[in-house]
Amino acid sequence: GIGLIGCGGISKHHLEPYREENWNVLALCDLEWKRAQQQQVNYFPNAIVFQDYKELLGDDRIEVVDVSTHPHQRGAIIRDSLMAGKHVLSQKPFVLDLDEGERLCELAERVGRTLAVNQNGRFAPHFYYARQAIANGMIGVPFASHLSVHWDHSWVTGTPFDQVKHLVLLDFAIHWFDIVRCFMPKMEPTRVFATTARAPHQKIFPKMLGQALIEWAEGQSSLVFDAMVPYGPLDQMYIAGTEGTISSQGIDYQQQIMTLTTKDGTFHPRLTGKWFSDGFRGAMGELLLSIEQNRPCELNARENLKSLALCFAAVASAETGRSFKPFEVRQLPD
Repeated sequence: GIGLIGCGGISKHHLEPYREENWNVLALCDLEWKRAQQQQVNYFPNAIVFQDYKELLGDDRIEVVDVSTHPHQRGAIIRDSLMAGKHVLSQKPFVLDLDEGERLCELAERVGRTLAVNQNGRFAPHFYYARQAIANGMIGVPFASHLSVHWDHSWVTGTPFDQVKHLVLLDFAIHWFDIVRCFMPKMEPTRVFATTARAPHQKIFPKMLGQALIEWAEGQSSLVFDAMVPYGPLDQMYIAGTEGTISSQGIDYQQQIMTLTTKDGTFHPRLTGKWFSDGFRGAMGELLLSIEQNRPCELNARENLKSLALCFAAVASAETGRSFKPFEVRQLPD
């Protein structure tokens, strides 16, 4: 049994694949009762609607809680859900304080419940293929990964995201900080440097241009985000390994053409599906399988703290002009 807490705009990308998979969504909850009711009508007519999440937690049929609220609200909801004996899938970014994140991980371990983070980008078709190719040794040992996204993110104008100071490096780029760690699985990052800037004539509050350099013991990564591109969007990925390369390119992260090159030649894998909403299917599916199979979840929150550590270091670097080591910055800078 699944209960969803937070029925804002992103919730449809949770509920659409859940309905397609016929997963057992029993309850929907939102402070704005009408929003939860609308998602009930749209996706799960038999689900119960709650306005108080603690009432949802009182339903013994619910074993998994999907928390898709804004970050500042999530900590208490996750804690209460774990204390109520529920497994939890938390929307990203998981927490805004690494110490709080560690406390929540310790609580999950103490009560014997799985705490996972919805890093749904790992299940985007091109990212998923790259992860599996790397895990199977198809390009040897990866030592470089370079990703860039050039798109128009101005849709957030007038929404609560308009007031998120580090909208690009935190709310958006957390997926990319997470995925570069997946691409370099046998290395530890040593240092992060990042910058942000305003685009000409932008009216939105957050700086919409951002970039980050990640230093590894024997490698390097770069992330570039141009979020005010009105025409000609482009999304690219390049991963170099000791025995091959993986690359992909498209007009956005939904439509990618991939290339795998090794000594045996060049191969173009045929991708199916899209990040939105198949990535959300992958994240919840991985949690449900890990519970059923009684094994560690690939998306476990303790491991996700490493991704947040990269992200926090990048935000602090953009604020100060200094580079930072992962985990040196414990709280998201204001």
